[in-house]
Amino acid sequence: MHGPVWVGWLLVLLGTAAGAYCLVRARSGPAAQRGEVRGEGLMALGMAAMAWPVAAPSWSLWLFTAVFGAAGLWALAHRHLHHAVGALAMAYMALAMVVPTPQQAGHTGQMGQMAQLGQAGGTGPMAHAVPGGVPLLTGLLLVYFTGYVLAAGVRLVPAAGAGAGDVAAGGPVPVAGAGVLPACRVAMGIGMLAMLLAL
Repeated sequence: MHGPVWVGWLLVLLGTAAGAYCLVRARSGPAAQRGEVRGEGLMALGMAAMAWPVAAPSWSLWLFTAVFGAAGLWALAHRHLHHAVGALAMAYMALAMVVPTPQQAGHTGQMGQMAQLGQAGGTGPMAHAVPGGVPLLTGLLLVYFTGYVLAAGVRLVPAAGAGAGDVAAGGPVPVAGAGVLPACRVAMGIGMLAMLLAL
């Protein structure tokens, strides 16, 4: 990915924290959601590994592509559509980092030509990085995750307020961990947005 190193470290922290939280809370959450919460936790840890701001060997990016691609197809087969979109988006980003686009190939060629010129004219290698991936697909994923984060985030706030009001009024106590899955997905959505912007 492109972008400052500190963005990569923030993504590593976000993914690790979200993944650990989801995996721990999955044990106390509703039984029907435990599988999905574990899946989100593993996805978050995978995001943290992929965002590690150190040059990764190409075989590891191919491994990410295979693992996330398989996870996306499994989720699609089980009709977990959001999980499928997230996993396939991760596979797409890993593939975009290992397979250069025609724009990136031309950019690399220009850098090689400028390197051959040496210091002529006082110019060095091009500092601007050409974005990877397919711009249209990246844009569609950005729109999807932006909409999802905004919608899910708005739904989380009233749910928390309503739960507190029910308890104060003597109503039913909310089930522990009931909001874990939406919270994990919001955290993952924010991380996905950052990774797509840095692609």
